Amino acid sequence: MRNALKIAIPAALFVLGLALPVGAHHSFPATYDVNRTITVKGKVARFMFRNPHSLVQMEVIGDDKQVQQWTVEWAAAGALARGGASRDSLKVGDEVTVVGNPGRSTTEYRIRLNSILRPADGWKWSGDFD
Repeated sequence: MRNALKIAIPAALFVLGLALPVGAHHSFPATYDVNRTITVKGKVARFMFRNPHSLVQMEVIGDDKQVQQWTVEWAAAGALARGGASRDSLKVGDEVTVVGNPGRSTTEYRIRLNSILRPADGWKWSGDFD
């Protein structure tokens, strides 16, 4: 019995440990202020069409005229594809307007995307995050 507990307890703790990062991953209200919406305009520096969430890196000119590097968290590749977006939807240098929930940390430029517009041709995406 003692030998079984020596194996069962560490195994149970290991399984619980695996579950913790999954729960933390989907805690958007902990990372983003879901009660506020902001608009960010800038140029696409990088677009990563991937799972579990796609990312857009943007260069935004701040009020102080300095370039800010923004991270835009978007939906998973599958959800984007269902909404008509693809890995070719955005190119480096595209001017875009992003509306979304700002990050809670004041030291980072982060936003959770609700919608995106490329004014040059009117392409836009909005929809569910998951």
